[in-house]
Amino acid sequence: MKRLRILRRWFARKLGFARLMCLALLVLFAVARLWDPPPIQELRLRTFDMFQLIDPRHKTARPVTIVDIDDKSLAKLGQWPWPRTRIADLIQSLTNNGAVAIGFDVVFSEPDRLNPDLVAGQMRYLDDATRAKLRGLPTNDQILAEAIKRSRVVLGETGLPDILAEPDKSLPLTGVATVGEEGADRFLFEFPGLLRNVPVIEMAAAGRGLFSIRKERDGFIRRVPMVMRAQGNIMPSLSLEILRVVTGTPTLLIRTDKTGVRAVRLKGVEIPTDKNGQFWVHYARRDPSIYVSAADVLDNSASPSKFAGKLVLVGTSAAGLNDIKTTPVSATMPGVEIHAQVLESVLSGAVISQPNYALGIELITALVIGLLVIIFTPNLGPVRLVLAGGAFAAILVGVSWFFYVQHRQLIDFTYPLLSTTAVYLTLIFASFVREQRQRVQIRGQFAQYMSPVLVEQLAQSPEKLVLGGEEREMTIMFSDVRGFTTISESYKHDPQGLIALMNRFLTPLTDVIIERKGYIDKYMGDAIMAFWNAPLDDAEHEINACEAAIQMLEQIDEVNKEREQEAADGGHVYIPLNVGIGLNTGIGVVGNMGSDLKKNYSVLGDSVNLASRLEGQSKAYGFPIIVGSRTALAAKEKFAILELDFIMVKGKSEPEVIYAIAGREDVMHSAAFQRLRNITIEMLGCYRSRDWQGALDAIERGRKSEDADTLEKLFRLYEARIKDFQIEPPPEGWTGAYALLTK
Repeated sequence: MKRLRILRRWFARKLGFARLMCLALLVLFAVARLWDPPPIQELRLRTFDMFQLIDPRHKTARPVTIVDIDDKSLAKLGQWPWPRTRIADLIQSLTNNGAVAIGFDVVFSEPDRLNPDLVAGQMRYLDDATRAKLRGLPTNDQILAEAIKRSRVVLGETGLPDILAEPDKSLPLTGVATVGEEGADRFLFEFPGLLRNVPVIEMAAAGRGLFSIRKERDGFIRRVPMVMRAQGNIMPSLSLEILRVVTGTPTLLIRTDKTGVRAVRLKGVEIPTDKNGQFWVHYARRDPSIYVSAADVLDNSASPSKFAGKLVLVGTSAAGLNDIKTTPVSATMPGVEIHAQVLESVLSGAVISQPNYALGIELITALVIGLLVIIFTPNLGPVRLVLAGGAFAAILVGVSWFFYVQHRQLIDFTYPLLSTTAVYLTLIFASFVREQRQRVQIRGQFAQYMSPVLVEQLAQSPEKLVLGGEEREMTIMFSDVRGFTTISESYKHDPQGLIALMNRFLTPLTDVIIERKGYIDKYMGDAIMAFWNAPLDDAEHEINACEAAIQMLEQIDEVNKEREQEAADGGHVYIPLNVGIGLNTGIGVVGNMGSDLKKNYSVLGDSVNLASRLEGQSKAYGFPIIVGSRTALAAKEKFAILELDFIMVKGKSEPEVIYAIAGREDVMHSAAFQRLRNITIEMLGCYRSRDWQGALDAIERGRKSEDADTLEKLFRLYEARIKDFQIEPPPEGWTGAYALLTK
């Protein structure tokens, strides 16, 4: 059991649970097809019905005529059964008119009730001489037998669900032989009993066959057994026996293989069947022109051309005789016409069949298409998914229709279509569940770190989120509160107050970042790490990050004002919060990172490290917002950008020009900022060209300018460096880059 669980987990990890479930569905449907329960059978049969309705058999000749014991005949000649002498007259008339063979879709199972000897015993007032004379006359059955002998007649018999009497072994049977790997007996439909004609008539016939027709579960007649077992004997159907008699075939051959019966063979004719020996009737539309009323035959009013060179079937369409069947092309078709349809199909060569290998084709098709759907469907979008499903369905229907129209073979497309649809819907449902789960996961993971609008956009388009990791150009922010350790010490007896303070300033800072389309990566005590342009694209991520940084300083000012008032009101020491912010733009690797137990959507890369270093230098340079060169380049038209230094960060081989953001566009255009900017440019130019005195002079002029206190820390930093360089000049090839000694 443990090994089985491990194997199942391995497969689930490699294939995914949905695909595993679909593979199980394919196996389940294959088993169902092999079992072939009634619902699957009926679905398949209804499909074949549709084919016949769309494209029925087209008659090119009419080799069969039906002599109909119809309502007209019953009204004129009396109720059925008629005297056998009248049947003899019917046979004689048909023979005289050139009928090739005559088949009866009725059975003469009892002696004629009007036989003279029976009449003699039933009449009360006859004298002995008349009785004796009647008993000396030939019976009606004998008269019919004589008429049958003078013609080529095939009598009908019927299978029974019960044995009425022991079989008369003296009566003739058609010779049947089996050719193939298997005997036919176990595949054929079997009737325990058999109802035959009276012996005198039976012995006179040229042939005899069963007119028994088996209905499908839904009452339709689609297949007619060509050979059956009845009371222990293999017997042909009525239509097959007529063909045997006409072709002069002494013995019928049944071809079999391991799957069942394949065909029955006559002299020069092979008739395909299903595995049970049933013939798929290729129906034509009902044709009233092949019917001739029996009354018209008996009074010689029917045209002889109706019978000359024809096979004649004698049967009934009268409603009272209850021989009306339902077929794929007609809701009411007399049983005798079904036999006529069989004869016409065989004689015209317009037969349809469901080959025994059809099951193999269906199973392989379902497996191949199912696997294709399993492999490719999860990688398709919704539109392509629908198109692919429609294409597969069209292919299945088209191939099945092609086999029917071109080869008259019945290849079922419903089973492959059903199994493929089940797999298809399962994958769609799994995809839907996965997307819903992913949306819930995205909302849960990102709701606290992104704006609700962006979270919903990401939830509706999760394909924009690459959780496995991707490289993107991003702007990364690090912010930290200066001197927070000192502030924390003042709360050492009030830890809850410290937490409240942290929440008080982290909340507005977080709100600003989220409002400006940023993503909160993590909180590190009083520090915040955030980034822009992931997970969703942000064409102005540098601008949004810079604006967020300025707004964060404004929010801190608001918090400080409130705290200062609270300190004054409460009479306790007020320590202001000062925030340093580092921004840098560059390539980073972003995605879900962590362990199997916990993951976090985060970013890694040199650009992240530089942003962290820049935040650490904000105190040294005297500016709360320090940015990298790529950030400054993108934001220079929107913000007051001031170049600070050319630094070499530990761990990086290339130096980086860093800048301060001194304000928005209004500050950038102010005269005071322009003067400070020009002084800074002059100072840096002298510094990098080793003009130490020129740099110091620029610093002195800067200190005399308006708002000079803004640059005081920067001036002091460069003064200290210049003094060191005056004592120990930098080496040859020095570019002005300064290696940072601290983070």
